[in-house]
Amino acid sequence: MATRPPLPPFTQESAIQKVRAAEDAWNSRDAERCAGAYTPDSRWRNRSTFLTGRDEIVAFLTAKWEREHDYRLIKELWAFGDDRIAVRFAYEWRSDAGQWFRAHGNENWAFDADGLMSHRHASINDVAIEESERLFRWELSAARPADHPGLSDLGL
Repeated sequence: MATRPPLPPFTQESAIQKVRAAEDAWNSRDAERCAGAYTPDSRWRNRSTFLTGRDEIVAFLTAKWEREHDYRLIKELWAFGDDRIAVRFAYEWRSDAGQWFRAHGNENWAFDADGLMSHRHASINDVAIEESERLFRWELSAARPADHPGLSDLGL
């Protein structure tokens, strides 16, 4: 099995790199790419959905991005330990009906020695917003530009 640097134990710098790599992968909206960051038997809780393994993760993410249009995400490191990282995040998306939302959440991650995520626990709340209230504006399916503000800079 391949490793996924940076590897535990994490430093502040390597934890920030890990968070940004996850953000970039999710912003690609490529379910296979995202699933490659998780162990083959990774266990997830996403809101009220419980998943096990990469196949379930791919199916979940594929369905998610089929219904959450114009998805753009920002993650920010909250805390870290030797093999664990906690993040807070927000993402914006549009429904089929044209309603915009900003989802706010927290994730707790655990990693194996190869740097693959073995556990992901996510709590998420959606808030309806107007299109004019959107803050995440960059090319769709691309990484957030280096000069785009993060969550703290945006006051989120």
